[in-house]
Amino acid sequence: MKRNFSIFGKRRGARGEMQPNGFTLMELLIVISIILILMLVAIPTAGKIRKHANELSAQKSLQTIQEAESMYESTYPTAGFACNLQSLAGDPNSGPPSATAAQVIDGELATGIKSGYIFNITNCTKVTVNNAERITSYTATAVPATPGKTGDRGFCLESGGAMRADPAGGTNCTQMVQ
Repeated sequence: MKRNFSIFGKRRGARGEMQPNGFTLMELLIVISIILILMLVAIPTAGKIRKHANELSAQKSLQTIQEAESMYESTYPTAGFACNLQSLAGDPNSGPPSATAAQVIDGELATGIKSGYIFNITNCTKVTVNNAERITSYTATAVPATPGKTGDRGFCLESGGAMRADPAGGTNCTQMVQ
């Protein structure tokens, strides 16, 4: 039985001449073109998946802010709600919680930027009770840092209310979020 391959990395062709092992240029070009086609299909899908994940993270972060505000209000009833993220945050190593550093949200969310979204607490309504201001309502917002790239929709959550979305990526939230 004859072998077509030798130990020197060459093979015998149909006519008996020695030919090098490996791929032809045409075979390599075909493989590269198939890989490029697959990449062209996969890259836009990956961007959509990332935006969707960022939007879900923004919604969950707003729910976290709402829960933190509820805890803050019950812990500091004379202050009411917090009107900024820094009041909800705080370093546990710096001492006990206070009205200016309640330690109820993590440091990443307290920076106001997380998963491609910018978070803020706005529209704080204040009333004066016994010569002290008490915040009775707020709106927590999340807008994409780069609309169309990090997310498409903006989100708003009012104190005690349901989450709404702005399809344009801003804070004009008119659509209910399911």
